[in-house]
Amino acid sequence: MDYNKTLAREWEPERAMRAASAMRVVVVLVLLVAVATAVALLPTGEYLKWLLEKVESVGPWGPVLLAGVYAVACVFFIPGSMLTLGAGFLFGVVRGTIAVSAGSVLGATAAFLFGRTLLRGWVEKRIAGNPRFCAIDRALGQHGFKIVLLVRLSPVFPFNLLNYAFGLTDVRLWEYVLASWIGMLPGTLMYVYLGTALKSLADVVAGAPKGGTFQNLFFIVGLAMTVIATIVITQVARRALNEAVAGCRATAQDATEERAIHSNGSSVGVL
Repeated sequence: MDYNKTLAREWEPERAMRAASAMRVVVVLVLLVAVATAVALLPTGEYLKWLLEKVESVGPWGPVLLAGVYAVACVFFIPGSMLTLGAGFLFGVVRGTIAVSAGSVLGATAAFLFGRTLLRGWVEKRIAGNPRFCAIDRALGQHGFKIVLLVRLSPVFPFNLLNYAFGLTDVRLWEYVLASWIGMLPGTLMYVYLGTALKSLADVVAGAPKGGTFQNLFFIVGLAMTVIATIVITQVARRALNEAVAGCRATAQDATEERAIHSNGSSVGVL
């Protein structure tokens, strides 16, 4: 009876930690769903137009304000294409690209850190007992820069969702930030350039204009990057799985040999 009570007391802190971790995950998921629903149902375009008007009204500080707004938009799953077009319309190619690039990297980094701080511990506990998932996680950490760069160059992968998803992996922060900045720069430059062709903020809210050859070329390159990213990620995952399986077999073989040694030792002792 005393042993059972002691065991129960030892398990209480671990149960409390598990319950707190599960509750944190539920809260984060509920918030993300709520934000995504709000973005889908509310007139986001009108709000962004109002924000762009405010950005225009502050004069030289406009690019700084736009970068801050862009960073917040990344965290709350608000599409950034209108803000990028607006940056081109308001500030031109150079200043608009700098503002959007700074804001997108800041927002992507903030979302990455939120994902790592709030959910990474929960993910680690879930994969701790699965050598295959652990191997894939380590592989993502080892090839983090290459994978993040290829994914960022592809227009197919969802930008805002990936910011949080990468935070759940073992990718190093500096590799994530640098690869994200480099990988997002071509798309940022294209949308800012398209924004310079717009005639009013109403055109910004209406959507991107036709970019002609430049836009078609970007689409083709992005499609190629999607294929390459898919191939690289598949190869990394397959290599990680093979390593995990080989490791499991080696561990099982070592355990078998150890049992055999103990068994032989016991037999000798009896004789």
